[in-house]
Amino acid sequence: MSDPATTPSASKSSTRIRHKPLMTMPQILLMNLGFFGIQYSFGMQQTAINPIYTMLGASHDELPLLNMAGPITGLLIQPLIGAMSDRTWVDKGFFRGRRRPFFLVGALGCAVCLFLFPFVWAVWMAVLLLWLLDASNNTAMEPYRAFIADKLPPSQLGKGFLAQSFFTGLGITLANLSLTFFQMLFGLGEGVGLPHWVYGAFFVGSVASIATILVSVISTPELEPTKEEIAALRAKKGGPREFFGEIKDAIIDMPVQMRKLALVYFFQWYAMNVYWQYVSLSVSQSLYGSTTGEAYERAVANTGTINAVYNIVTFSVAFALVAAARRLGAKWVHALCLWCATVGLFFLPLAPTLPLKWLAIVGLGIAWASIMGVPYIMIVRMVPSTRYGVYMGIVNMMIVIPQLIQTLTFGSVYKNLLGDNPNNAMWFAGAFLAIAGLVMLWIKEPPTVRDVDEVGDPAVVGGSH
Repeated sequence: MSDPATTPSASKSSTRIRHKPLMTMPQILLMNLGFFGIQYSFGMQQTAINPIYTMLGASHDELPLLNMAGPITGLLIQPLIGAMSDRTWVDKGFFRGRRRPFFLVGALGCAVCLFLFPFVWAVWMAVLLLWLLDASNNTAMEPYRAFIADKLPPSQLGKGFLAQSFFTGLGITLANLSLTFFQMLFGLGEGVGLPHWVYGAFFVGSVASIATILVSVISTPELEPTKEEIAALRAKKGGPREFFGEIKDAIIDMPVQMRKLALVYFFQWYAMNVYWQYVSLSVSQSLYGSTTGEAYERAVANTGTINAVYNIVTFSVAFALVAAARRLGAKWVHALCLWCATVGLFFLPLAPTLPLKWLAIVGLGIAWASIMGVPYIMIVRMVPSTRYGVYMGIVNMMIVIPQLIQTLTFGSVYKNLLGDNPNNAMWFAGAFLAIAGLVMLWIKEPPTVRDVDEVGDPAVVGGSH
């Protein structure tokens, strides 16, 4: 029987699934621990980079353009890394494996960039380091999605991807809380240069990035390819032309339902970019009536706690979404979660106190848990298992293209249509998340599969939701 993930629209040939042993929950958590370090690094990007730009003198309407590193590096690097990791097998040494070499190189780059970030003294230096940091994050993260699909049998894929949601929430939570902790420890900034609390938060991230990846790669060996598979890998040409050709072919072969998911991703990731860029300004405006000076520094710390709350919600509900997706269907769970975020972002600027803002942001935490896990449950049923790496890279293109469009367009929208008001930016983001939820219902969800039997034949169970 053919691979259930292989559909006529997804691949020109069918493949067979190999038998994959079930893993215990501790093993799944250890396998995904590296995602904690990667997401701590992303948490620093989300919460601390834009305040650093502002402290270094950047204007508010320049923030989208200064964040172009994320979408550009993701657009170029993740599909290429995905295609490369599909074709890679390192035989010997600490880098042994298919995805492991990319984890380690990316994590090392993250650690170095996070360590250097507090020493910048000009906007251009911060921009350059952000480009290098985001390239490293993408190098480590893209193969991690494919690693889950490589390693886990179908019945455990939901747990695997939502374990990544759990560590996403935990990593970003601690990144955000570190801003408040080190601000309490060192006080607000005085004189020239970045405040001392920036140093502590970024140094912790530097250690977390490399340490957690090391635990994952040491504790979780990759599945050994057969001699035939290794021979096939070595027979493939590995130049840039072939890699980009493989990406092009995969886009042409992309299943129709995955194309529909790309439209969902446009609205949800455009909205998330708006939120990350303007939430600290919205908090500063709504709590203190100002977006400059010590008021803004306090708002940055407040935003750290707000983002921590939504990420605490994320890792608290992540595993509950596994059961919900199995019962209601992944597309309905994702749509409902996005609408929770809409409600939360509507009330966030209206909340007059910090505790009420914590309450409002719960909806975004539920949505973030779904964004980081639930769509992938459907995606791995849409594409062939032999092309997981390249398709996970293409999924990231579906993420970064909306972010790139946002960086190029939202500065003008913010200045000319939203009246330079960061509270309006929050409502704008909420509206786009609501639209994403509606588009999600347009998707015909692929059927689920159970694990392969002893001879490796998969069986489809259930139907489309």
